[in-house]
Amino acid sequence: MNVREAVPTTGPGRSAKPRGPDRSQAIEVPVGVGAAAREDRSRALDAWLACLLPAGDDLALVAVGGLARRECAPYGDLDLVLLHTGTADIEAVAEEIWYPIWDARLSLDHSVRTVDEAVEIAGTDVKAALGMLDARLIAGDAALLARLRERVTAQWRRGAARTLLQLHELCQQRWSAHGELAFLLEGDLKEARGGLRDLGVLRGIGYAGVADAGRPAVRAAQRWLLDVRDALHTVAGRRVDRLLAQDRAELAGLLDLGSGDEVLRRVTDAARTVTYALDDAWRAVGRWRPGGSSRGRRPTRTPIARDVVEQDGEAVLARAAVTPIPDPSLALRVAAAAARSGLPIARPTLEWLAQFSAPLPSPWPAAARDALLTLLGAGDPLVATWEACDRYGLVTAWLPEWSRVRSLPQHNPVHRFTVDRHLVETARAAATYVREVPRPDLLMLCALLHDLGKGAPGDHSIVGAPMAAAVAARIGLAEADCAVVERVVRLHLLLPETATRRDLGDPVTVRAVADAVGDTDTLALLYALTRADAAATGPAAWSSWKGRLVAQLVDRVEHALDTGRVPRMPPAAPPIAVGPLPRVRLDGDRVTVTAPDSPGLLAAVAGCLSLHRLDVVAADVHAFDGVARVMCGVQPRYGGTPDPDLLGRDLRRAVAGELDVAARLAARERSTRGPVGAAAPRVVWQPATGAAVLELRAADSPGLLYRVARALAAAGVRVRAARISTLGGAAVDAFYLVGAWDDARARAAVEAAVLGAALPSAG
Repeated sequence: MNVREAVPTTGPGRSAKPRGPDRSQAIEVPVGVGAAAREDRSRALDAWLACLLPAGDDLALVAVGGLARRECAPYGDLDLVLLHTGTADIEAVAEEIWYPIWDARLSLDHSVRTVDEAVEIAGTDVKAALGMLDARLIAGDAALLARLRERVTAQWRRGAARTLLQLHELCQQRWSAHGELAFLLEGDLKEARGGLRDLGVLRGIGYAGVADAGRPAVRAAQRWLLDVRDALHTVAGRRVDRLLAQDRAELAGLLDLGSGDEVLRRVTDAARTVTYALDDAWRAVGRWRPGGSSRGRRPTRTPIARDVVEQDGEAVLARAAVTPIPDPSLALRVAAAAARSGLPIARPTLEWLAQFSAPLPSPWPAAARDALLTLLGAGDPLVATWEACDRYGLVTAWLPEWSRVRSLPQHNPVHRFTVDRHLVETARAAATYVREVPRPDLLMLCALLHDLGKGAPGDHSIVGAPMAAAVAARIGLAEADCAVVERVVRLHLLLPETATRRDLGDPVTVRAVADAVGDTDTLALLYALTRADAAATGPAAWSSWKGRLVAQLVDRVEHALDTGRVPRMPPAAPPIAVGPLPRVRLDGDRVTVTAPDSPGLLAAVAGCLSLHRLDVVAADVHAFDGVARVMCGVQPRYGGTPDPDLLGRDLRRAVAGELDVAARLAARERSTRGPVGAAAPRVVWQPATGAAVLELRAADSPGLLYRVARALAAAGVRVRAARISTLGGAAVDAFYLVGAWDDARARAAVEAAVLGAALPSAG
């Protein structure tokens, strides 16, 4: 048996006390994973702790917390209460119990109370009350615990209207601090929303008699979260509740799973189950509290759609809809009606639909297709409605492909959500653009399906396109519409990638996008999907600069599709040497530097901007008659903005050669942890008008643009423009190199210089 041995010692500052033989024995705490191991730990601790309590009818050693519920983690705390009836020497008795526990190096949270004192504390401290509701006798007078539980439970139920409100406020504060476990790559299993702490809240609501806190799905989620916590403690060799990425592979082995991703995926699913159950319980509390919709009156039923009525603020089935052979479109129609009305679907209705819904034929009937599109276009209520249906297996019944992406994690920190939730969030965001496109129905469907290929080998856009087309055909869209869905999903990254990686003034760029898109209707769908996709991804996925670039690209491509001609970009005004150089202009997210033309000008500007923690997202260089102008689009790397006066001074010094950019960037890199295990950098060449595009794909690091620009200058290469794109920890930077670049040896020399500069140590 795997054990954690706790050896009795005399702790610092403690006096050695004589003890009987039973109290001096070491305790071996099993450290295995799973329900059986937790039961073993509880039995071992119960037996050992029982020996510490002196005999008597006026004492009771009571467990609260994890030990009370027999959920002991391998390195968890012991939460104990010593109940007494006013014993005179109770402090001495308590020391005889607590000191052996401390000496055994077990973490202890303890208190000594009479029943009256414990009840009084439970009346003022919601957390303490929750613990006492779960209290379990370890040893001693069972009548003392019985009186405590009876009084605390009665007090909890009498004051539930007030206490549950306080509990809800505490939950919101905790969620704000710790986030939502289902969508965190390194979440806290206990404190985050949907974690173990919320299961205690569910029990508290259950003790008040307001909602059922122990449904089978919730119990299964609880067992899994406890198993993961057991494994975390075992891996770390100490108490830890945060699921760190570095531990996931080892956890998978302890939990008999194939990969760390599978651990994360199952944690996500369990957390979503807990979150849904708790949200449902809080709605029940809202109806139950004084003034709530379900207290003191007979519920009314108001029709909101065919076969759907509103009752007590929820969408429920109309009585006529409950038939031996339900309409196959019923579940979708209920979901659509609930979302359009902004109502949650009642749990009994979801349970009935999950058990009795008839399978949808292929192709779907028009009522089912219309209901799906109505649901997707509902805006904000879509998310909660879809989540509720997903908890009961309805979504995978509608779309079997959904099981592939359900709770699938995304390791790019730019993404806030799992793949499936991201798709739903994209549909929610896309609803704001339906008036801008000729086919709102296709926009909503593409939004829901655009990342369906994630998790499969290959480019998810290419892999997912035929999947999306197959779904479109199955729900009954015409063949031409299915082709549009396939094309939009395949091209859904075309606009943002082109706008951030290519020179939009180059006719080659515009013509390539126009040829790929084909028509203005598809372009409108792609533009709306691009913005919705970015909004659903997270704030780091979009910026005002990126938005302007994409809008500019769309405008030029639309003109090309309408007229067959690529519009000319207005020529940049040549830099003029008026007044002393260098000159610096700061205008929001744009930085312009005018200086004497020199090969290292772009490198100096980029390096100085990096020193001020500004990421360059685009750069253009124009030179005329010995004077050059570098125009950069920038955004703060960590959210703050630099001091403009200091930035201006440093830019002038850097361009004039008075600021040692290389040394300062090298010092920063030495103090910054670089990427671990990153793939080797790669260069890809693309054609352009009057130039060649050198696209560098590498791990992002501070000063990357500076190092590459400096290497190009050292190789005698003139850079006309640069487009800088950072996707999480990866950089895709495109440099327009003036000239034909047909010589393979010249290309190879420049490529080698750039690849060498892509490594942080190159600075």
